[in-house]
Amino acid sequence: MTPIRLLLVDDDPLVRAGLSFMMGGADDLEIVGEAADGSEVEALVDRTRPDVVLMDIRMPTVDGLAATERLRIRKDAPQIIVLTTFHADDQVLRALRAGAAGFVLKDTPPAEILDAVRRVAAGDPVLSPTVTRQLMAHAAGTSADTRRTSARTRVATLNDREREVAVAVGQGRSNAEIATELFMSIATVKTHVSRILAKLDLNNRVQIALLTYDAGLLEEDGH
Repeated sequence: MTPIRLLLVDDDPLVRAGLSFMMGGADDLEIVGEAADGSEVEALVDRTRPDVVLMDIRMPTVDGLAATERLRIRKDAPQIIVLTTFHADDQVLRALRAGAAGFVLKDTPPAEILDAVRRVAAGDPVLSPTVTRQLMAHAAGTSADTRRTSARTRVATLNDREREVAVAVGQGRSNAEIATELFMSIATVKTHVSRILAKLDLNNRVQIALLTYDAGLLEEDGH
C-alpha cells in the first residue's frame, strides 16, 4: 500500500517535532516535509506533492487561513486539516469555507490525529455535525441573512434527490448511511455527491454541510 504523504506546517518547532515523532512511526504514513510558516507552503507542496497538509491556523507571516485559500484553488490541491487551539474560531470556519477538510485541536490524542489524517486522505471529512453547528453559531452575525440568501440561491440549482443527499451530508451521514436512508446504492450516493460538488463548485463534503446549514436546510429537517 502506498503511504499517505503528509506535510506538517506549524511555526512552533516543538509542535512540529512532537507531530513528527508521534506520526512518523505509522507504517501507512510518510512525512514528506515541514514548514514554519504559510509562506513556505506552496513551494513545499510543489516539491513534495503531499496528500494531506496538517496546517497550523496561526503563523506570523502568512497564516493557515491564507495558505489554505491559496492551496485549495490549485488544481490537484492536497487535502488540508487545520490545527487549532480553539473549538469555535472565526479563522477555522473561514478555512473550512475555503476548502479545508476539517480541523483537529492541538491537544487531540495522537491516535485521533492519525485517524483524522487517514480519513481525510480517504476522502472523508473530520468534522461532526455538532461541531459544525458550534462553529456556525459562533460566526452568526450581521452577514447571516446575506449568507442564507446566497446559499438558498445555490441550493436551488440541485434537483430533489441531490437536495436530499446534500441534507444527509449536512447531518453527518456516511455514504452507507445515506444509501440505507434514501434506498439507493453506495455507488449512486457517491455519484450524487460528486454532482453536488460540481454543481455548487465545492471542494468537499464539509463545504456541502456548511452550505446546507447556511441555507437553513438542516433547520427545516429538524436538525
